[in-house]
Amino acid sequence: MELEQEIAAAAEAASAHAEDGEQLEGVVPTEPGAGARVYLCAYRSGEEQSWLALDAQYRPVADRALVREAVTIAAMCELAEESAGGGDIGELRARLVELRLTDAPEGIEEAEVAAAELQETIRAVPRLANVRYLDAIGLAAARLEQTLGQVGGSPFAEAMKSGMPAADELAAQVIRSYKGPLG
Repeated sequence: MELEQEIAAAAEAASAHAEDGEQLEGVVPTEPGAGARVYLCAYRSGEEQSWLALDAQYRPVADRALVREAVTIAAMCELAEESAGGGDIGELRARLVELRLTDAPEGIEEAEVAAAELQETIRAVPRLANVRYLDAIGLAAARLEQTLGQVGGSPFAEAMKSGMPAADELAAQVIRSYKGPLG
């Protein structure tokens, strides 16, 4: 089944768990562990938000650790997408072209190729948030930083490290507003 079809099936199943006045806002497909598919479903009722995670058979997940892992990998993938290449790869690629045309520094073509590869690595939504995807973005971002002559610490790695507390807080928020029992 295609990912879009899986998301639609998860959304249909999640809608059955909506309470009166509650709307399903979105479904984020994740793979927090070795092949375990979890669909994070966000609901909204006025200012209140609640969450439910569904497994591969579209049943509510009751495992607190699995829900936390699913939220964390989804948050880290989103952070990686937003941080890679300085956050706006299209703009970076345009600046690299301009630099090649005006100054033609050594290695600019390699940097342009690395930026293009990074942009291709970042998938359009819907996409599956998993460790393989996160690693692919990290490797492409590191290659770009190397071609740009980044010396010392990696801006991408620093952004990921500084984003961990936000991912942890989101996971805690999801757990607090979870629509079912968690063990």
